[in-house]
Amino acid sequence: MRRRLGAAIGAAVLMGLCPIMPAQAQSQAAAPSGALGLTGQDNGKPINIQADNGVEWQQTNQVYIARGNAKATRGETSVSADTLYAYYRAATPSGATKAAVPATAAKTAPKGADAFDSGSTQVYRIEADGHVVFATPTQTAYGDHAVYEVDKALLVLTGKNLKIVTPQDTVTARDSLEWYDQKQMGVARGDALAVRQGPAPKSIRGDVLIAEVAKTDNQASHISKVDAHGNVVLTSQDEIAHGDAAVYNLETGIATLTGHVSLTRGDNELRGQYGIVDTNRNVARLLSAPPAAQLTGPHPRVEGLLIPHAGNEPGKTKP
Repeated sequence: MRRRLGAAIGAAVLMGLCPIMPAQAQSQAAAPSGALGLTGQDNGKPINIQADNGVEWQQTNQVYIARGNAKATRGETSVSADTLYAYYRAATPSGATKAAVPATAAKTAPKGADAFDSGSTQVYRIEADGHVVFATPTQTAYGDHAVYEVDKALLVLTGKNLKIVTPQDTVTARDSLEWYDQKQMGVARGDALAVRQGPAPKSIRGDVLIAEVAKTDNQASHISKVDAHGNVVLTSQDEIAHGDAAVYNLETGIATLTGHVSLTRGDNELRGQYGIVDTNRNVARLLSAPPAAQLTGPHPRVEGLLIPHAGNEPGKTKP
């Protein structure tokens, strides 16, 4: 998914192939399949790029820059930002290493369309600055700055109001959002929060959230599992669970928490070192240690604080 997105951005900027293009510059030519070393269902589709202030080609710095409300679209995938940058290099011949490519290759490469069509250059890094929006049919990501490393298929979003939205889930973070396309894995850092929408919303918060994404037949991509680390808070219906770390399987609705675990429901609270919470059935179990733990020394105990309802106190009646 993100690989196709990187191809869309890179190809769109490269399609300018001129030092300066007029405002609202557009290109409708189709990019050659695999021209950027990327594949995807949108590779043969036309590329459209729009920029209020045109597209600049800096041959010395080997970068294409689209400025002013820039947007690149290919098929159903698009990226928009105040400014888009596409950094390119001499393409590595088939079977050769990058080191084998002469440093002067980019300077001696044919100018104009031939430089792109012959595959003599390839985009290796995409940057987007200001009001960044990545959009696909199944998710939309927002940030102030984005970097896409084509070789690693790695997208990093930073800035304020970081957010990824899917039909089922919303993920936010303070410091950064990372997407590893080859692993289909996302990482949210800094007061990260993942929310599963629905009649009974569920959420998990932590210093770092690592989300695995799955796609089953005839279904959109969705988060299947979240590993949470640091100051974890799991919220479901009328129950709140805290811990140092947690593994939350959203397919089964079961979360396993470890380290300084507490379960709170209303005024009642249980404390231990290991907890299992079934968010679908609203059932929780707290243990003094993991079931398979080899304990030495004094056996830790589970503690609880149960507050009786005022109406159940002796000598009092319900209002």
